[in-house]
Amino acid sequence: MAPGYGPGTTLDWARRIDAGPFSSVSVGERVTFPNPEMVATLGACAAVTERVQVLANLWVLPQHPMAMVAQQIGTLDQLANGRLEVGVGVGGREHDYRALGADFTRRHQQLDDKVAELKALLAGEPPFEGADPVGPACVQPGGPIILAGAMGPKAMRRAARWADGVSGFSISGDAAEIAQACALADRCWSEAGRSTPPRKVSGCFTALGVADADQALHAFTARYLGFLGPELAELVAAATRASSPEVLADILDGAERAGCDEFILVPAVTDPKFLEVAAEVVAARS
Repeated sequence: MAPGYGPGTTLDWARRIDAGPFSSVSVGERVTFPNPEMVATLGACAAVTERVQVLANLWVLPQHPMAMVAQQIGTLDQLANGRLEVGVGVGGREHDYRALGADFTRRHQQLDDKVAELKALLAGEPPFEGADPVGPACVQPGGPIILAGAMGPKAMRRAARWADGVSGFSISGDAAEIAQACALADRCWSEAGRSTPPRKVSGCFTALGVADADQALHAFTARYLGFLGPELAELVAAATRASSPEVLADILDGAERAGCDEFILVPAVTDPKFLEVAAEVVAARS
């Protein structure tokens, strides 16, 4: 999503991520924005990596037919040889829904229904009576784990019925905010009678390894959140702070204390120096 993304960026970054101390390579979905398409990008990442998890973070399910998503997930899981994880959510960009001819209303109920349909398809049930199952089959029996892009109490309680965990986000990487989300997930899973605690993922926007990293981070965030309107986008961008190794280390420490299992760094720049600096921070913590 950062400016300057172009031919060669995906493969270069994926290989560097796989070679580094990172746990996953992650790609998100957005349609009406100049970023690469998620599934094709994940496929390329899966093909050139061997170690890291391949994380779809996240798939806006109400925008898509589930038979196609099931086939894409099976294909990606085969390309990744069982290293695929899938985050799903409702999104918040009406223009993406309109561009894909999808209904923007009742998104949360749509998500509940589509997850149930998707799980049935991944388990080998045919999409309708008399049809063959959707293939290919996943390497992981029953399909990859599913994380819910849920952050509020209502969405979290719904997710506790069908997700394996949550994938949240903190613009500023604030430890208290992350801890609150993790505690809410644990509580919702317990109230739903789930015997296994939820996997908890969070993340933030980050700029490292470039001159004026703080300005690059602010500009990226304001540009990416432009759909909120210029005033609100600028206000949110002012809260970003992960633009130095020291601050990033502090954010990661805070996320770990908060109970986060994994933390996603969303790069505001395409310079590979970002990965060099981030790798040093991550390696120093292990």
